[in-house]
Amino acid sequence: MDGSFGRFPVDIVIFALIAAFLALRLRSVLGKKVGFQPMPVPTPAPREAEGPVIEGRAEPPSSPKFDIPAPGTRVGQQLALLATKERGFTPQQFLTGVDGAFRQVVTAYAAGDRNVLRERLTPAAFTAFDAAITARDAASEVQKSEIRAINSIAIEDVRIEDVAAGTAAAIDARIVSDQISMTLGPDGKPVTGTDAVTEFSDLWTFERLIGVSGSSWRLAAARSA
Repeated sequence: MDGSFGRFPVDIVIFALIAAFLALRLRSVLGKKVGFQPMPVPTPAPREAEGPVIEGRAEPPSSPKFDIPAPGTRVGQQLALLATKERGFTPQQFLTGVDGAFRQVVTAYAAGDRNVLRERLTPAAFTAFDAAITARDAASEVQKSEIRAINSIAIEDVRIEDVAAGTAAAIDARIVSDQISMTLGPDGKPVTGTDAVTEFSDLWTFERLIGVSGSSWRLAAARSA
């Protein structure tokens, strides 16, 4: 050994050192993640609530306007009196119940669902609805009803009176809605109504016995107004 490198490939060692130096520099600049790095998935924005889907279209939810008589009016005073006789009664809560009852009764009548109607109607009102469904079935007619929106519900009148079973209350509510309502004959052609969205104004009367366990507001009469 003479202390020289002899035939050892010094140039390879120098290139290797340069490569290692460059690798370290790249590592410090680019970071430590290597290999395939998936792109971050953006978090989807929360979807807004949708209303019922009718004929494949998502309808916007309807929020009816509630019209409650002022406390100083005769009807407002009757509502206040009713609240003293029926614990927990509020006009807002009553109108919310009317909203749900209207949707259920209209749908049940079109479908001929007597079970729902029997639960929501007074016995006398159910007899009338039942007779109409029976006549419709006998004529081989089909009722089509779609509530597109309930625009407003207003308390029109309140009556409180003593009856044999206790104290009875009746409230008239005017319901303005947009509907498709039509009756189809055996040939599938319209007998009454139209497939166009039409505004309806109905006056529904709800009754119940006050302070009686198990009593609830039920539809006693319905008419156009």
